[in-house]
Amino acid sequence: MTNLKKNKLFIISAASGAGKTTIVKELLKKRSNLKVSISHTTRKPRPAEVNGKDYFFTEVTEFEKMIEEGRFLEYAHCHGNFYGTSKKSVHSLLENGNDVILEIDWQGAQSIKKIFPEAVSIFIMPPSLEVLKKRLIERNQDSIEVIETRMQSAEEEISHANEFDYVTINEDLTHTVNELMALFSV
Repeated sequence: MTNLKKNKLFIISAASGAGKTTIVKELLKKRSNLKVSISHTTRKPRPAEVNGKDYFFTEVTEFEKMIEEGRFLEYAHCHGNFYGTSKKSVHSLLENGNDVILEIDWQGAQSIKKIFPEAVSIFIMPPSLEVLKKRLIERNQDSIEVIETRMQSAEEEISHANEFDYVTINEDLTHTVNELMALFSV
């Protein structure tokens, strides 16, 4: 008899700089059937980001066309750019026997939970706003103006943490990854 375990959908959200992308990369190394859905964005690539690996970098006109065609499970306008999760990509990953992580903001998480109420939502908190600002500065990817905008958004984003199934504080990367691995194994 075959075990027809249903694959799981995980939503991971955080304020920019809380460590979400780093945590997801570590989780992917630990489980071969865990995949991340690559989002579309209209923002320009940061140094070392690769189209089709980190994001699908999409022109605004193409993104708007994709919205009109209903090709996103969710999309949002955040920090001056569009971000969206492809329906086709998520369904394909799930149908191919994978558990799937969506790295999305709190608004996207709300939209996904309406479509997939069984999805497990996780919010990653920074240890403090001071640590968050330090991380944003140290990663050296954004101008000081962009960092200030992200810090203003962080408090709003963090205020929605209580809407998630689980909340964890990313003070120590190894501990946070191990905590999430235990959650993913349930």
